[in-house]
Amino acid sequence: MTNARRYVFELLASITAYAIVLIGVNKAAQWGWVPDALSVPVALLPMLPGVATVWVIMRHIRRLDEMQRRMQFEGLAFGFAMTALITFSYGFLEGQGWPKLSMFTVLPLMHVMWVLGYVLACRRYR
Repeated sequence: MTNARRYVFELLASITAYAIVLIGVNKAAQWGWVPDALSVPVALLPMLPGVATVWVIMRHIRRLDEMQRRMQFEGLAFGFAMTALITFSYGFLEGQGWPKLSMFTVLPLMHVMWVLGYVLACRRYR
């Protein structure tokens, strides 16, 4: 199995595990199966497959050659900086009465900015 295929397989497995645990936790809470004393640890259970996802991504980055790693780093740096600018700007707008956004919007925004930064880095090094 090539590194790219291994990465896709591992990433899909960890994301699938995350989705299954997340749905299970939400259903258990919805049906009242979670005692109050365990509500916080149970709510955090989906983070275990989340940690596995981070591990999969880090393994993939370590397998890349220097050029690919550099392009990923530039994409990530762009994504981090743009997410900071956008979220800070929106925070100021919330102070002016704009609707509050959930923290769950930050990670998808960062992913989009990371991909955009990676595309720009790929074009730069063509």
